[in-house]
Amino acid sequence: MNQSVFYLLSFMTVLFALLVVFSKNPIHSALYMVLTFFTITCHYVLLNAQFLAIVNFIVYMGAIMVLILFAMMFLNLGKDTEPQKPVLLKFAAVIAAGLLLVTIFAALKKTDGGQITGIASNNIGLVKELGKTLFRDFLLPFEIISILLLSAMVGAVLLAKRDTK
Repeated sequence: MNQSVFYLLSFMTVLFALLVVFSKNPIHSALYMVLTFFTITCHYVLLNAQFLAIVNFIVYMGAIMVLILFAMMFLNLGKDTEPQKPVLLKFAAVIAAGLLLVTIFAALKKTDGGQITGIASNNIGLVKELGKTLFRDFLLPFEIISILLLSAMVGAVLLAKRDTK
């Protein structure tokens, strides 16, 4: 049952991702991207990674897609103003896609049939386990990143502050 659900979700994810790329209407493409993100969220639930599922749902499906749709409304994409791509650019895209496929096949060759080995417990994707690992094994990098983000936020506020002189 679990494996058939995985294969169905995988098929739907690939189908929606292809529809994102090949859709003529940008709004339909964005909506297909929402469906792609939803199926990826379902994959996270199947993998018992509830934290990643919630973050994917809130951040990508909520915030990012709203921003993309908001930008599309301002770009006036109804006109056919897209210039024809040169042949060299299309050739470079085909080469890049081929290299991506070689990389994917090389990564799959190194795995043991797609099976994850060496997992100690079934609680690996739960928020409780993530918190324990984060604050036990990665406390110093976590605190350094929090200080870095705080300094970036202060810097952004100072750069955005207008002179009142």
